Amino acid sequence: MIPLSIPNVTLRPFRASDAASLARHANNPKVAMNLRDRFPSPYTIEDARGWIAFAESTDRRLHLAIAVNDEACGGIGVELEDDVNRLSGEIGYWLSEEHWGKGIGTAALKAMTEHAFATFEICRLFAPVYERNRASARVLEKAGYVLEARLKKAVIKGGVVMDELRYACVR
Repeated sequence: MIPLSIPNVTLRPFRASDAASLARHANNPKVAMNLRDRFPSPYTIEDARGWIAFAESTDRRLHLAIAVNDEACGGIGVELEDDVNRLSGEIGYWLSEEHWGKGIGTAALKAMTEHAFATFEICRLFAPVYERNRASARVLEKAGYVLEARLKKAVIKGGVVMDELRYACVR
């Protein structure tokens, strides 16, 4: 468990008992609209169980729950790259709408960044962000990430083609 700078908020492994709270917090189109298509919307209890099983397999990745008062209400993870990019990892996160604007995302990102650099033999973490998601870009900036690139018309979500912003933090 990784305690954050905010009382009663931690990063911890997902548990089977998190399925109901995970499904409740993740089942929000405002959350899903800024994540990859592999994050389903609507988000069901079966989706939550499947995610928890995936998160428990730890081959070249680490996915943790963002827990408020020990209730899983978000997630954060690192997936390591391979081959010539093996010293890099992609970091991603999401948080329940009811916890937006409280500094939890920034605190979680800072803690996970430190943990990833201490745990894995990497020197760089990067995060892709849709251009419309200014709040997530701000979280990254507050956590010390720097905008490295704007990839023109690189992603499509909900039928909308848009730029991807690429943020990174280097050890």
